[in-house]
Amino acid sequence: MTVSKADRQRFSTITSKVRDRVPLDLDDGVFLYHYPDLLALGSLANEVREDRHGDRTYFNINFHINPTNVCVANCRFCSFARLEPGMPNAYTMSLDEIRGKLVERKDQPVTEIHIVSGLHHDQPFEWYLDTLRVLKEEKPSIHLKAFTAVEIHYFHERFAMSYEEVLTKLMEAGLGSMPGGGAEIFHPRARKKLCDDKATAEQWLQVHRTAHKLGLRTNSTMLYGTIETIEERVDHMLRLRDLQEETGGFQTFIPLSFHPDGNKMAKLPSPTGVDDLRTYAVSRLMLNNFDHIKAYWIMIGVKTAQIAQSFGVDDIDGTVQEEKIYHMAGADTPQVMTRNQLIRLIREAGRTAVERDTLYKVLWEDDGAKLPGIRVDASVPFSAARLPVIQ
Repeated sequence: MTVSKADRQRFSTITSKVRDRVPLDLDDGVFLYHYPDLLALGSLANEVREDRHGDRTYFNINFHINPTNVCVANCRFCSFARLEPGMPNAYTMSLDEIRGKLVERKDQPVTEIHIVSGLHHDQPFEWYLDTLRVLKEEKPSIHLKAFTAVEIHYFHERFAMSYEEVLTKLMEAGLGSMPGGGAEIFHPRARKKLCDDKATAEQWLQVHRTAHKLGLRTNSTMLYGTIETIEERVDHMLRLRDLQEETGGFQTFIPLSFHPDGNKMAKLPSPTGVDDLRTYAVSRLMLNNFDHIKAYWIMIGVKTAQIAQSFGVDDIDGTVQEEKIYHMAGADTPQVMTRNQLIRLIREAGRTAVERDTLYKVLWEDDGAKLPGIRVDASVPFSAARLPVIQ
């Protein structure tokens, strides 16, 4: 690896800005994406991560429900959606089926349910409200992180309500926070090619602005590895940073690695591990007003999620248990991790595992004691059909 004197000097200047807490600009971010010394970049991101969180890495005990994959949007990168009811593999869950997902896990210490769906043609708004209600009836303490900004915008258009009205009704039914999906890439050039028939970047940001005004904490994401440029990735981060400066309502940023199987962009390769790690590191350095950077192990794999903890990442999501969206796009990661497996993963990365709730309240912190069932038999495949006991 050869790094020119000019590049080293530029990196040194950026390092000084980071240490002086001066926000980086677009040119800085683009430079960091191209800087040859990946380990130096990771080390700087790790410095920021440890300044904020020490050696802590957060996780939670959660599971996913995707109530329907019927969707009016025709995103080129999506393998999950079915454009019409009745198409092969299209489904819409009944309220009893939705409740059953929680009943199946009644003996597990689950604290969060993550809910994301397609933009269904026909389901009434009451069905979405009842989705939250039946889960809250079954377990009042459960935190419901539900409905992306794209879904909220769709409800606004389809049911003729303002964003504030939609969110208020959902909050009354049990909504506790929002996931960050649907952001994809904000830049209009890329967004037009990727997903021009759903919420625009401005609409996505306005939904989150409204949620923050109402007191809802939300997450944020960026889909990378399709047809976007490096400049467009950094532009995306800067738009999120601007809104965070305005509202302070984002909890975490989650870079989402593109998976090509089963969609209209199947000829594109997936991002490499180097691109994954570089994106995490640049995100940590650009998003100076975000508390957390999350590596979603479902998308990048368990091993990369471990390494990412030294590239700016302080959160690796949770137990997940049943994920459809990325596995339908070819993700070959497990569909579930037990609590002990997550702790092992974090420990072996040299970090202290911290179990949190959705809003980052600490529930448990690792003291290094021996954990039951910590050994994982690699000869036994993970199975979504056999739900584990979350120890």
